[in-house]
Amino acid sequence: MEIRQIWQIIRRRWRLPVLLTVLVGLFSLLQMRPWQPAPPSYSASLRMLVGVLPAAEADRTAYDPRYYAWLTSEYLVDDFTEVVRSDLFARNVSARLAEQALQVPPGVIRGSAATGKQHRIITLSFTWGDAGELAAIAQAAADELTENAPFYFKQLGTDGAGISLLDAPSVAAVGPGLRDRLELALRLLLALFAGLGLAFLLDYLDTSIRSRAELEEMGYHILGEIPKRR
Repeated sequence: MEIRQIWQIIRRRWRLPVLLTVLVGLFSLLQMRPWQPAPPSYSASLRMLVGVLPAAEADRTAYDPRYYAWLTSEYLVDDFTEVVRSDLFARNVSARLAEQALQVPPGVIRGSAATGKQHRIITLSFTWGDAGELAAIAQAAADELTENAPFYFKQLGTDGAGISLLDAPSVAAVGPGLRDRLELALRLLLALFAGLGLAFLLDYLDTSIRSRAELEEMGYHILGEIPKRR
């Protein structure tokens, strides 16, 4: 298909992509309401080091016990990351918050938490709408991990392991993400392309004849042509 033919199809059916783009834009504006300020959001994160002490009775002539201690710590981080995500940990944090007269259900704590790991370091992050409550939640999580670490390691069947808090919880405001800033533009762009696709599909299914070139392609000889009134 030549560019001239493409342009002719767009000229004939330009209303469809324009109408679809306008409708999607209006619906998106009603849904997203960009004229209203977005509710504030805050994030708090803390980092901790998980380690296992070398075995005291190890035969130092056979291997370096520190190497196996480090290796065990990295494997332990994989399991302990799931412990931090567990309902047991969320319930214990919720109980600590209840002692401070702050009622936060365990399910909400689990839903607002995110974990990451790198070698022997675990990162625990929380996202919340109130900076004061978020600071209390993050601090309660840090206290629970540092004070009751042996209890959680016991659940994993590991002795001689411990947690060291590297970075204390810090609260920072979270601005709108890249997706939030580009969502409206992406919706309009997708609507425009969808409208153009529908326009070409309708033109392909349309059996009407609009030019002498189409008749000539069908094998007809043109004897005369009445010009279109402008």
